[in-house]
Amino acid sequence: MNCLIVYAHPEPASFNGALKDVAVRELERMGHSVVVSDLYRMGWNPALGPGDFEGGRANADYLDLSREQEHAFAAGTQHPAVAAEQARLAAADFVLLQFPLWWFSMPAILKGWVDRVLSRGFAYSAGRKYETGHFKGKRAMLSITTGTASTLYEPNGIDGDLHHVLWPIHNGILAYTGFTVLPPFAAWMPARLSPQERQACLDAHAERLRGIERIEPLFFHPWSDYDESQRLKPGVVARSGVQWNPRAGQSFEASASAFAASSGA
Repeated sequence: MNCLIVYAHPEPASFNGALKDVAVRELERMGHSVVVSDLYRMGWNPALGPGDFEGGRANADYLDLSREQEHAFAAGTQHPAVAAEQARLAAADFVLLQFPLWWFSMPAILKGWVDRVLSRGFAYSAGRKYETGHFKGKRAMLSITTGTASTLYEPNGIDGDLHHVLWPIHNGILAYTGFTVLPPFAAWMPARLSPQERQACLDAHAERLRGIERIEPLFFHPWSDYDESQRLKPGVVARSGVQWNPRAGQSFEASASAFAASSGA
């Protein structure tokens, strides 16, 4: 299996760095091929803009980013850095995004990797999203660190349930482009852990990776559950833990309960 790790932390000696190193060792030990995109070391430019289309524009008078991305991909004129990352992603069967949770999301450098690499034409196109997405058949997983305890990310925690926090990434980026999305691995406030606790966390990460071909993916409703307005059909009870369906007599609280029951939480 070909594995791509997209790593976003500026300090090589960080716990994110340690998690990345464990992933490389464990995946290679399992016989997989591993490539790492170390965004800070690469000096990755996160800003999607005119510089990505110096090979020729579809419209030199007005910058429509999605149109220019589709044009560049079709013409083979993507920025060389973008083309290189797209080649890595195209070859990957499993993608691991390794990053610290900053402001309830990914670092800007990683979001910029998404903006530039997951371009229209390459990662999505008209009529090709979710279960018909370009990356159907590939698996993806987030490995994150937090600055606070796990209790803050429980359903009644002040920061909100972790699945809600990560929904824009899990659903809006990974599932949208067709990935099968595996449950995330979270290292809770590693800066406050003892050396023994940190090692236990690294061991748990290795154990999770050993099961990536067997682990149950996150649930996303199939197209058949939606109507022509792309809303859940009447009577379909939302099970994602983030959505809820008033047309099924469902409240937000009921959707969370259904998700907890289906996930064994």
